[in-house]
Amino acid sequence: MKKYILALDQGTTSSRAVLFEKSGRIAGVSQLEYTQIYPGNGWVEHDANEIFSSQLTAAREVLKKCGASVKDISAVGITNQRETTILWDKNTGEPVCNAIVWQCRRTSDICEGYKAQGLEKFFRDKTGLLIDPYFSATKIKWILNNVPGVRERADRGEILFGTVDCWLIWKLTGGKVHATDMSNASRTMLFNIHTLKWDKEILGLLGIPESILPAVVPSSGEIGVCDASMFGAEIPITGCAGDQQAALFGQKCFNKGDVKNTYGTGGFLLMNIGSTPVASNNGLLTTVGWGIGDQVTYALEGSVFIAGAAVKWLRDEMGLITTAAESERIASSVESTEGVYIVPAFTGLGAPYWNPDARGIITGLTRGSGRAHIVRAVLEAIAYQTADVLKAMEEDVGRLGSIRVDGGASSNNFLMQFQSDILGMDISRPENVESTAIGAAFLAGLASGFWSGIDEIISLGGSFEKFSPVMSESQRVEHLKGWAKAVECANNY
Repeated sequence: MKKYILALDQGTTSSRAVLFEKSGRIAGVSQLEYTQIYPGNGWVEHDANEIFSSQLTAAREVLKKCGASVKDISAVGITNQRETTILWDKNTGEPVCNAIVWQCRRTSDICEGYKAQGLEKFFRDKTGLLIDPYFSATKIKWILNNVPGVRERADRGEILFGTVDCWLIWKLTGGKVHATDMSNASRTMLFNIHTLKWDKEILGLLGIPESILPAVVPSSGEIGVCDASMFGAEIPITGCAGDQQAALFGQKCFNKGDVKNTYGTGGFLLMNIGSTPVASNNGLLTTVGWGIGDQVTYALEGSVFIAGAAVKWLRDEMGLITTAAESERIASSVESTEGVYIVPAFTGLGAPYWNPDARGIITGLTRGSGRAHIVRAVLEAIAYQTADVLKAMEEDVGRLGSIRVDGGASSNNFLMQFQSDILGMDISRPENVESTAIGAAFLAGLASGFWSGIDEIISLGGSFEKFSPVMSESQRVEHLKGWAKAVECANNY
């Protein structure tokens, strides 16, 4: 009997590898941060080769750390930062330029052009997405139009496109498999979520050759095999999902109406909406949650571009904290922000505003404002942004009862309590907040037979910690009123 599932969790700022036992317990974790590249105002890039090397190193390290051999691994599951766009040479395997990260806003003008043509409903009806630089489609178009020679090479069939999952699969299989799962495909703005195929009309409109696109496969099933050169022997890849869909699966949100919020680099509120896509009237996205066999589960999603990344900004750019964990103690050292609000619209605002031109601001500063007020305001901003998304979701589907949370920043007790207060609802935090990684593991383990089925996954235990609101309604209203004024300033930058 195999001992482990290996989950590769390729995030926006780090590559993680996690070994899971059959009980769902984590046997070991390895994590490596990698370089963030900011070549211009609102531009964000990664080195695709560094993404792969950091992910492979993390995977090898966790095996070594746990004393595990390849024979102990049932399968590999992959989860990844979504929308980030990579084009590479099919023959040499070399990227044609740096990966354009999901946060990058360089294609704002292209998006505005399509909006001016009145194409928002056209894209929304087919893809479930809004026209925004966030998604992969206009990033691909930008690379084809701006990197010398790439369009001609693409037309000759020499170039491949992939989101990060596809890049990892292609590299791990030694270039044998060019595939993406349907949850990641649904984030490109090129994929028809009704037909579950690349949309030829959209491809024609954007001038993107279909030959560069990967095959689309279910999220759980046989995808490929890691080449023996990676780990010393072959290991099957049997699970793949974008990070937020993987977290929804990892939180066992298997029933229609189940909701989770992930606090990662960004913040992402997702609801399982069942087997039929439902359009939002309030700026939310309709996306593929996962596909298992011929069964597809859809999700409604609200995306906050900057969540944990704002804490990283406090640490790396502002020097106000030395570790992310320190933010909790500093924020708790003052009773309030004393009217200070921070809107971390460093790369525009996501749901429900969808304003790529918004910029980060700090409001309400006085001579008495200090380090602790600013740190607290950043944590509160994460909660406020989530509240904006939740309000939009409730306008679409009605009042929600509670939310399951995960992701790195969910370990911050101050943030979780303030989030409960500002939402006026209970929050449940699992003992294991690695929901993204375990979601990828569950998808891989179902296909490899490591777990017998959904019922066995549901039976895997794990305790929850509950946060309940204690803030008065009048305080809550006052806080939200101040936040709304701050957001208005950011939107009118």
